[in-house]
Amino acid sequence: MTSRSEFFTATTRSSAAIWILPAVAASVLLVGCSASVNIGSTAKMSSDKLATILAEKPAATTGQPKPHITCPEDLAGKVGTTTRCKLTADDGSTLGVTVKVSSVEGDQINFDF
Repeated sequence: MTSRSEFFTATTRSSAAIWILPAVAASVLLVGCSASVNIGSTAKMSSDKLATILAEKPAATTGQPKPHITCPEDLAGKVGTTTRCKLTADDGSTLGVTVKVSSVEGDQINFDF
């Protein structure tokens, strides 16, 4: 007879791809995130750097692999500036991630997502 924990483990392994996007989405939506980045002499963050930061936060929170995230534009270091990035799961499903600059301290951009 298979125990409940063995069944759960087997089921989880076979459907890991299905659970990755909801786990990441839940962590972003329920936990909410903020980040702070020192970007050098100009108050602007590249879209690649922004996407990397957005992928690392939920991965660290959930213990899941980093999701694939793309951002369409650099993030200007001006309070209230927003951009919408896209998280793509292994199965091709997508989730929008909105980033909003909460404060700028010199060359450091603080943002929420």
